[in-house]
Amino acid sequence: MSTDNRSTLPAERQPVLRVIPLPKDANLHGDVFGGWIMAQVDIAGSVPATRRAGGRVATVAVNAFVFKQPVFVGDLLSFYSDIIKVGRTSITVSVEVYAERHRMDADVVKVTEATLTYVATDENRRSRPLPPI
Repeated sequence: MSTDNRSTLPAERQPVLRVIPLPKDANLHGDVFGGWIMAQVDIAGSVPATRRAGGRVATVAVNAFVFKQPVFVGDLLSFYSDIIKVGRTSITVSVEVYAERHRMDADVVKVTEATLTYVATDENRRSRPLPPI
């Protein structure tokens, strides 16, 4: 984990998801489970993928996932997602997660970076070509 943890929220971007982890999402020490964070990242990545696909998508790969800092119960997490690659049926998305700790002090840290690939699917859950832009 990085020791350079001061950051700011990206002022020019809007988060696709904001959430506060609760005690049920953490171990007895208040550290949020990595699997819970991964699930939220998957949701955040699916937002631009679903928009680009014009409908249903399925996660087909987690290409990279880095936990840079711990996440604690009560942090306000902001998830930012961007499409970085588009194929015939697939969409690769980059997700960055920032935590606002002690929100009154404006302490912000980047806690997670991930890259996921989604595939557009039809009503039978089979891959389908992406619609033209």
